[in-house]
Amino acid sequence: MSRHVLVTGSGGFVGGHVVAAARAAGGVRLRLLVRARPSSASPSPAADGPPLPDGVPVANGRGDEHVRDVEYVRGDLTDPGSLRGVCDGVDAVVHCAAQVGGDPRLLRRVNDLGTHALVEEARRAGVERFVYLSTAAVHGRGPFSGVRPGQAPIAPVSDTSRTRAAAERHVLAAGGTVLRPHLVYGAGDRWVVPGVLTLLRALGGRPEGQLGRQSMIDAAILGNVLLSAALAPAVRGGRVHFVNHPDPVPGEDLLTAVAETYGLLPEAAAGIPVETARARLRDDPLARHHLELLATDHWFTDDTVWARLGRAPGAGFAENFPRHADRYRNPRPVPGPAVGPGHVTPEGAASVPTASSGS
Repeated sequence: MSRHVLVTGSGGFVGGHVVAAARAAGGVRLRLLVRARPSSASPSPAADGPPLPDGVPVANGRGDEHVRDVEYVRGDLTDPGSLRGVCDGVDAVVHCAAQVGGDPRLLRRVNDLGTHALVEEARRAGVERFVYLSTAAVHGRGPFSGVRPGQAPIAPVSDTSRTRAAAERHVLAAGGTVLRPHLVYGAGDRWVVPGVLTLLRALGGRPEGQLGRQSMIDAAILGNVLLSAALAPAVRGGRVHFVNHPDPVPGEDLLTAVAETYGLLPEAAAGIPVETARARLRDDPLARHHLELLATDHWFTDDTVWARLGRAPGAGFAENFPRHADRYRNPRPVPGPAVGPGHVTPEGAASVPTASSGS
């Protein structure tokens, strides 16, 4: 028997990988929440990410559309009334849509009130599982060294993270599952690696000394985890899990990987002390943000999520990152500093006004 899953944010970074995971898994019927239905027989692929399902949608009674095992339903998180019926008949919801940066009022309407409305609609429809993609940024700036769920307070420092923390509360109160990655890289990444590249180019050198350890996860693996959490009976609701590769990545290794990908900074190049780097970047908030991020431990650990899913986390950053090098050599523009607070977990938002990277 196939499982029927509603995915929000399917046109964005992580949401696109959830769609790809479902297509690869088989036995999953997809319903994609979008603000506007695809305009052609071949929906555009998610930006730099995996393609959305193919085929010509067929109208049903609600003016929504479906094809084979994929269905598009129209809805807007800023308009709770538009969500009526979107969860009818589905077994699980994977909620990846988020507004990141911008007007605080819009952030609240989408991330806080919009998630609450979607949770209530799922509850009304009798949906069995609700999985929410959040971010470790709800904990603030750190440092965090080997932190497990429940060990760090919720202390967001941006409007984005505050409204996403509010979204978490709605999901948990309804018995849903919250997954918090830290840094997500891979196909479609417009923040992590492009941001480190911006830092290196702005400095013209490599920050010197031991930097912080960063929890990271490949977006394709994260997409599989989100789907598995929606389908696996061993994952109990009402819980929060950090979802990152178990081995944190030293900041200097991340810098080296990016520098080598773009042919920057030979090993013989002199290092720049972190304090000197801070001074040089005082008028470059985006590069300064990534320096501060890498200078501090952001290491979150949670082995239980892998055990409950019956999955191995797979290869770590050192093995996975080279597979993405060709994609990264022609990156899209990095979002401005307004969308890069605390921690950064990029995700798209196909069902909200803006698709961007975020925290």
